[in-house]
Amino acid sequence: MRVLVVEDEVVLAETIAEGLRDQAMAVDVAFDGTAALERTGYVEYDVIVLDRDLPGVPGDEVCRQLVATRQAGRIIMLTASGDVLDRIDGLSLGADDYLAKPFVFDELVARIRALGRRSAAPLPPVLERRGIRLDPQCRAVTRDGRPVTLTKKEFTVLEELLRADGGVVSVEHLLDKAWDENLDPFSNVVRVTMVALRRKLGEPAVIDTVTGVGYRL
Repeated sequence: MRVLVVEDEVVLAETIAEGLRDQAMAVDVAFDGTAALERTGYVEYDVIVLDRDLPGVPGDEVCRQLVATRQAGRIIMLTASGDVLDRIDGLSLGADDYLAKPFVFDELVARIRALGRRSAAPLPPVLERRGIRLDPQCRAVTRDGRPVTLTKKEFTVLEELLRADGGVVSVEHLLDKAWDENLDPFSNVVRVTMVALRRKLGEPAVIDTVTGVGYRL
């Protein structure tokens, strides 16, 4: 899942981002509304965590523009106010969810995952193909009943391959879903991750390379 955190409190923004990365999400950070609008112009995010009280272009206006241009995925607004009327006002702007500060981080994660599921096409709770079984909720993988221990990146890459249901997944798509903007664009991380993933899944090999296009399971 690709997430954009828009929060002007730098420490809070980085704390949220690191916590979400620990949950195997690819996370970018913007510290003001202008940067948020720029990023959403060239990156397709599944979920945007948007602080309502931003300097410059306020969160309300960011939300309004994103909804009007349909450039964003699902939007969850954060605010220091938990007043019911404020929540109603925020949702009326087109936000999909609303969370008052301070919040419990696990709740934020749960809400982001719920919004991510609404952004994507419906899928079974457990993904299975060619003897591989992946449970996104429990973050568990087995191959023919044998447990397979994966890193967060390997898990995300495998999940995207399973979601494609036999279709080819491009390198660009994997980079977009599993890594954030800090990645060197000339990096070979996808190839390296694929080598490790194939080794852990074992024989017979189940991941095919489609030359010049991407990978298929």
